Amino acid sequence: MAPDRFRKHWGFRGLAAAPMTLATAVPALGQSPATATLAGAAPLAIAVGAGAFALLAMAVVRTMLADGKAARLRAAEQVSGLRALVDEYEALLSGVREVTILWTDNSAGAPKFLGQASAVVPGGREPRSILDFHSWLANADATLLAHELETLRVHGQAFSASLTAIDGRLIRANGWVLGGGVALRLRPAFLQPSAEQASAANAMMSDTDSVRAILSLLSQPAFLRGPNDKLVFANPAYHALAKALNRPGSDVAPAELLDTAALRTHLAACAAADKPAIMSLDWPGQGRFELVEFAVAGGRAGYLRPLEAAAAPALIDPALAHIGGIINALATPIAIFNARRELVQFNRAYADLWHLNGGFLAVGLDERAILDKLRTEGMLPNQVDYQTWRTKHLESYSRTIPHENEPWHLPDGRTIKVISAPAGANGGVIYVFEDLTERLKLESTNKAFTNVQRETINALSEAVAVFGTNGRLTLSNPRLSALWKLPMNELGLNPHIDQIAEASGRAIPEDGASIWRDLKRGIIDLNPTRSDQTGRLNRSDGRLLDYAITRLPDGQTMMTFLDVTESASYSKVLKERNDALVAADVLKDAFVENVSYELRSPLTNIIGFADLLAGSEGGSLNERQRAYIDYIRASSVTLGVLIDNILDLASVDAGIAELRPELLDVNNLVDKARAGLSATFPEVSGEKPINLVVDIEDHLPPFIADGTRIVQVLYNLLSNAARFSPPGGEIRLAVSHRAERMLFIIEDEGPGLTDEMKSAILTRLDTPAASGRQRGAGLGLSIVRTFVNLHGGTISAERREPRGSRIIINLPRDSAMAGVAE
Repeated sequence: MAPDRFRKHWGFRGLAAAPMTLATAVPALGQSPATATLAGAAPLAIAVGAGAFALLAMAVVRTMLADGKAARLRAAEQVSGLRALVDEYEALLSGVREVTILWTDNSAGAPKFLGQASAVVPGGREPRSILDFHSWLANADATLLAHELETLRVHGQAFSASLTAIDGRLIRANGWVLGGGVALRLRPAFLQPSAEQASAANAMMSDTDSVRAILSLLSQPAFLRGPNDKLVFANPAYHALAKALNRPGSDVAPAELLDTAALRTHLAACAAADKPAIMSLDWPGQGRFELVEFAVAGGRAGYLRPLEAAAAPALIDPALAHIGGIINALATPIAIFNARRELVQFNRAYADLWHLNGGFLAVGLDERAILDKLRTEGMLPNQVDYQTWRTKHLESYSRTIPHENEPWHLPDGRTIKVISAPAGANGGVIYVFEDLTERLKLESTNKAFTNVQRETINALSEAVAVFGTNGRLTLSNPRLSALWKLPMNELGLNPHIDQIAEASGRAIPEDGASIWRDLKRGIIDLNPTRSDQTGRLNRSDGRLLDYAITRLPDGQTMMTFLDVTESASYSKVLKERNDALVAADVLKDAFVENVSYELRSPLTNIIGFADLLAGSEGGSLNERQRAYIDYIRASSVTLGVLIDNILDLASVDAGIAELRPELLDVNNLVDKARAGLSATFPEVSGEKPINLVVDIEDHLPPFIADGTRIVQVLYNLLSNAARFSPPGGEIRLAVSHRAERMLFIIEDEGPGLTDEMKSAILTRLDTPAASGRQRGAGLGLSIVRTFVNLHGGTISAERREPRGSRIIINLPRDSAMAGVAE
């Protein structure tokens, strides 16, 4: 259309053809005598034509811009007209003697009141008091109205009822579904007219022309039906609506806007009711209407009231309309209010944050009402002066830049961050809420964990240094400063490892810097397959440091140092002592070998010659010489026993001692031990021999053990008792059994056991502190303990009263399963 417009108004067709004509004329001019002159003028003519075209195009563009501006002005005028029409409808509704209450959805919410509240409730009351039905209606009617209203809001079931006020007035109540909400209209019913008034009214209604005149003045679609229920008149608004619905008609026979089924249902309702019949209509593209018909003389009159006509002006700023789908998809709570503090948009997260259900939270709700409800339910911070706090909060509507309020610490323990920002050029506020409760809890937990971690690291004896991937120190403890002589203030500045090397070079000039340069390779190595490192540093100042380089999961590297100088010295000392013990053990083995082979041979000779002197040659010896021979023989026997004990202990230490269990005769074992004791303690120089009393239980069960070892145990215990017993003192040996155990009990009349003697039973040294006729070599009790343990038995010692000691040997009856020495 634009090219046609150019051609029509500006002669574009001729202008476009002019350059073509000129171009086709140039060859022809070339055949005339003035060809050169005209050829030179051709470029000038083309330039003039192009300039003219540019001027004309500019004029056309300016005309189009002017037309667009005029269209915008006309649109603005239309919007202003519509807003004025809405204001006019609101003013009209506010002036009538009735009240219309609107809810914006199907649940309870903050309603909007239109009309005069004084038409229903006594003057001076707030419009909201109308909803307190019991304050102005009789109890039965108040309950009925509340029930009908609840049914309307829950099930969408319209109703109409006549109610009686407390002051006796008759109130008509009508409820119906309105878009996404519901509406309730309350108006006083007209009193019964007098006969004169009824006559005048009938006269007026009988005048069909008067009825038509009244209907024609209505701005809403209105009509009149005749006696046969056919449309006989419709006002211009009705015809306009019929035309918009493609249902043409004429003034005589207007178009019927109801289909046949709906018409029959509606007319039947009109015939059955003695009150105006109401029906809701919904025509796509035209909106929703309420059809109201009432009886007049000779027929019925009615009108169509647009349900959107009394609705509030648009709440949503066009500049914000496009973000509705965006905020609904966000998990962040968002709410948008216009300049009148009315809620225009919110998402589900906002409703969940404040636990507000759809019955309360609705578009058009004043923010102050939301804040008041939240305060009532204990969902706002506790404030001494709530009104001042709310006023300060509502200052967000006057701000021109985003603002972050102080966090709201709610009574339920949550902490909410509130950010407000201007909603657009027309005013309003966008609120963004963030629940900081979990984040603050995590931050607190992380802070506590960090503090514990830092305190733990600071308490370590190892020096700890953690380096980031950039080679800078991120964490350290005081031990690092002390170990490497680095100032703590420098470590607190997160120095690079090169700076630490410099500082170490100043503190330890010989090798501080070089050590850290070598360690740097393990710090800056970002190879994902690299392994941890360990090693030992020998510093020039004599300190030995064990270090470990560990790669952390977050890419950082931890390095630990442990000063092992003293422990290394201890290890050296222990090694030297261990070497000495090994050497001593070798000497001991050599000594035992010498004892076994070097001492036993001469001892055998001594015993042989002593026996020879005491035997065949004894007749020529006097008493003193014979006594000396007895001492030599007794000492030789004792020395032989000691040698045997030493060899037995050596075999036990070497782990080669073994038991040879066999069935034993207890009496025979005791006799062998007695014989050894007699040989060790003969009657010499008139000294009384040991008085040994043996008590063996009758009918002992079989006893399986190593006989040689048992004899050694008994001999050593008896000889130990003899050493510490007075001359002629009684030593008692009792043998008995208890269940599967054999008991050997040795009692003496010596000075009693001391603590040293008790401990000797568990060690390899028995104490010679107590006085006695003879002293042992300190191996007797050790031999006893060793052989008893080999048999799986136990040994215990206790003091007798008033003097003496008692030693108890507890052995299993069958030692065949006993192992070798521990």
